[in-house]
Amino acid sequence: MLELTDAHHHRVHYESFEKYPGTFVSFEIKDHWIDIFADNNSILRIYILTNQIIRFRYAVNSFFPPDFSYAIDPSFTPEYPTFRFLEKKDFLIIKTTKIKIVIHKKHLLVNVYDLKNNLLSADEKGFHWENDLKNGGEVVKMSKYTFQDESFFGLGDKTSLQNIKGKRFTMWGTDQFGYKADTDPLYKNINLTYSTRKNKTFAIFFDNTFRTYYDLGYERNNIYSFWSEGGEMNYYFLYGEDLLNVSAQYALLTGKAEMPPMWALGYQQCKWSYYPEQKVKEITSKLREVKIPCDSIYLDIDYMEGFRCFTWDKEKFPNPKKMISELKENGFKTVAIIDPGIKIDSDYQIFKEGIENEYFCKRTDGPYAQGRVWPGECYFPDFTNPEVREWWAGLFQDLIENIGLAGIWNDMNEPAIFDVPSKTLPMDVRHDYDGHPCSHRKAHNIYGMQMTRATAEGVKRFGGNKRPLLITRSGSAGMQRFTSVWTGDNLASWEHLFIAHMQTLRLSISGVSFCGSDVGGFIDQPDGELFVRWMQLAIFHPFFRNHSSGDHGDQEPWSFGDEYLALVRKAIETRYALLPYMYTCFYDHCITGKPILRPLAFSNIENESNIINNNQEAFLGDHLIFSPVFKKGTLSKSVFLPKGFWYDYMDNKLYSGNAIYEIDAKLDKIPVFARAGSVIPNFHVMQYVGEKKINEVILKIFVGKGKTRSQFYHDDLDGNQYKEGQYRHTIFETERKANCFFIQQSFNLDYEPSYIKYLIQIIGVPNRNLTIEIDGQLIPKYASIEKNIIEISAQRDFKMIGIQF
Repeated sequence: MLELTDAHHHRVHYESFEKYPGTFVSFEIKDHWIDIFADNNSILRIYILTNQIIRFRYAVNSFFPPDFSYAIDPSFTPEYPTFRFLEKKDFLIIKTTKIKIVIHKKHLLVNVYDLKNNLLSADEKGFHWENDLKNGGEVVKMSKYTFQDESFFGLGDKTSLQNIKGKRFTMWGTDQFGYKADTDPLYKNINLTYSTRKNKTFAIFFDNTFRTYYDLGYERNNIYSFWSEGGEMNYYFLYGEDLLNVSAQYALLTGKAEMPPMWALGYQQCKWSYYPEQKVKEITSKLREVKIPCDSIYLDIDYMEGFRCFTWDKEKFPNPKKMISELKENGFKTVAIIDPGIKIDSDYQIFKEGIENEYFCKRTDGPYAQGRVWPGECYFPDFTNPEVREWWAGLFQDLIENIGLAGIWNDMNEPAIFDVPSKTLPMDVRHDYDGHPCSHRKAHNIYGMQMTRATAEGVKRFGGNKRPLLITRSGSAGMQRFTSVWTGDNLASWEHLFIAHMQTLRLSISGVSFCGSDVGGFIDQPDGELFVRWMQLAIFHPFFRNHSSGDHGDQEPWSFGDEYLALVRKAIETRYALLPYMYTCFYDHCITGKPILRPLAFSNIENESNIINNNQEAFLGDHLIFSPVFKKGTLSKSVFLPKGFWYDYMDNKLYSGNAIYEIDAKLDKIPVFARAGSVIPNFHVMQYVGEKKINEVILKIFVGKGKTRSQFYHDDLDGNQYKEGQYRHTIFETERKANCFFIQQSFNLDYEPSYIKYLIQIIGVPNRNLTIEIDGQLIPKYASIEKNIIEISAQRDFKMIGIQF
């Protein structure tokens, strides 16, 4: 008998052990699914959830286990549309209004076509499995053919280039301090892969939480395979007309984020660690003194008493409630870290409650699972137990309701453990898994998400009518419903600057748009140039936090001298000016599920090679493209602009798309471009969100050709009134007709925003001999602020602006 080892599991071929579905014998159509039976007791169950979302679920011994998933959004309501079913001699056919599924009667191999009969996906071996003689259950595997011109995207926080064809990956949440470009696995586990070729697009979400592997043409260049060390072969086929539409199907299935408070999109200052209280106030006062806009300050583990969660070190922070109140008066929200490890200490109330109620994870034979982390020897709550999550949520009352924290940062929640080769809990640890008991083999990858889920519940419960900020290091598919993320313990290097770009784009298309990196690098210290370039990248990331390890030197904006401080200030002020655009992108993400950050391949543009394999340029929302600088000493950069017309957002120069340009990229220049015809809302720069009442919104309008649609979302910037319709959603439509340019505005009427007027900057007017009308009234005066740019003022509720050149 051969015992399977990790090395065996990391291979594709198990020829002597592999089993396959047999030959078709019958089918049965139920209300919501179709069961297809083979002659060896295997079953293929196909759910037609929508016309674009199809679920494939396999059983190997004539029955299915209970159907349960942490990834699928509980609010997801399948449409269960009508479909056509046909039986032919050698295969079965299922047709929806979008796709056709063909199931071959031998081995139940599956092919998927669009309605033009273009092949989208074809099984090679299809589903196959091996019995796991060591652990029980099966190693479940799937292999499909790839096409020569097919490209793949996705898989969460992997450090690879965007197109992951030809790569191999492992999905197993792992604490990777100082990871490199080829480090794998990492912290997060999102089993989502996109496929695109010749405008044929789909994704496969493999809903399995065991250790999982992907081979995207690495071992055999024409085969794409994925497999897990246990559980079911249970995957969702997501079809869409383009990659952006496919991403919306994934969001529909696994859930969408909630609107964050606008302050959470501001600049955030963090370090391991700011203490004592005097140091925290010194840092925040300095930020205000040097005019660096900033909305939040973080407390790392040193605020605690001996690293015990939910405690305060009274010597370092004698009156945290008073401190946090004073910080709030100065415009700072305070965010604190909470880890999962609970110190073994009979005098520690949290520990005593966990023991009395048996809330901690146990080994198979009964003793508690123990591991060493920051507090020393610890036990770990079983966050897969609803009773434990409820207890954990309740622990936040004092921190949130009484002391006044505005957000919580969950770290070390893979869970990470020191001084053991596995870096985590033993595999025999038992978990409740919401009434579906299992080992850590199954629960490991969702542990971090369930911790953050419980944390989010507590912060919301005790936060009053305020939206919280939650941050997690580890997580899995569906975590976007609860939290934002950062990319973990990175390095202060130019390589890691580029990795941050790759990871945030990949996380965003994997459902987690609220993401960012530790600006400047957590480990080691950047020089001034690298720090500025990282800031210039991070201003486009929804989660924007400067975080570093204190034992590697200072990394505050003023740490590199006045020259670099001025450049950092300029970058952060650009972010604060763009906050209404970022906030609008977030609204669109919450409603449609479309990612906020997007590789060019997700831009609804033809799949040309300079789009598919582009790792430099990226979209922020629909209308801005940014192209970060990744090399030291750069003075200019080759930038590819896709089809259309684009304005340099910084100097307003107009470019024709589908071309490469050499763009000025000196250290004081950020290569960012606005789509011609777009309307980009801006704020006057503030030192923090809420510093001043917003009376006026700046609209940057870029003259284009044809029609262009833009959005502007505005609400109270915090609180939950928006869920009851208390917001304004504005649609701007611009159109160029011969020598005229029109700007039309429409909006909902059931909310009165704070701003009363627009300051409108129109960029790209061909001359200064203009006739301008607002709602039919001639505007006799306007300001020419520079060549080809005019500025006018308009009341908030205007309907139409017309400009004749």
